[in-house]
Amino acid sequence: MSTPTSRAKTRWELAGPANLGYGRHFADLVDRGADVAGEARLADALVPRGARVIDIGSGMGRVAAALVDQGHDVVATEPDPALRAQSRATYADLEVLPHDALALDPAEVGTFDLAVLVGNVMVFLAEGTERSVLARVGELLVPTGRALVGFHLQPVKAGSRTYPADEFVADAESVGLRVVHRFGSYELHEPVDDYAVWVLARD
Repeated sequence: MSTPTSRAKTRWELAGPANLGYGRHFADLVDRGADVAGEARLADALVPRGARVIDIGSGMGRVAAALVDQGHDVVATEPDPALRAQSRATYADLEVLPHDALALDPAEVGTFDLAVLVGNVMVFLAEGTERSVLARVGELLVPTGRALVGFHLQPVKAGSRTYPADEFVADAESVGLRVVHRFGSYELHEPVDDYAVWVLARD
């Protein structure tokens, strides 16, 4: 795998210092014994034990680490060096690749039963790359694989974009993914207007 030498900056990168403290916030929650594994519980329910899972935009590692604890073969990827450092500090045994989604080559990392893109990954991508990222997610899945995606539909953090539900669905369908489920939370509440949790599959 190789990181592109020239690419557009992501919305996360453009936000700069405004997003400092994100990883530390979750690390503090972990230290206090708070439940930070809601996304991981749903991800775990979507696959058999010992599944191959890729966590794209793994942040400070909380979801990937929880899935490892459940016995899955997990590849975590996080391009932000500060978040990788926080991940190492909190989950020392979790290996995290420094690649963004478009730098992941299925010929090198293999294919997966589940791709996880939670924590608002989709709304912090570089402008205009959403379909390319979703296409790469499809390439990373085994034929029966699925993707778990969750994000705020309206901006709630510095640098994030508005991503209407119908636009996301159109982007996914344009690259050969279909919506299997849409929920309003990782506890499977009915859909709401401000947050969406999606389960996608290949056509």
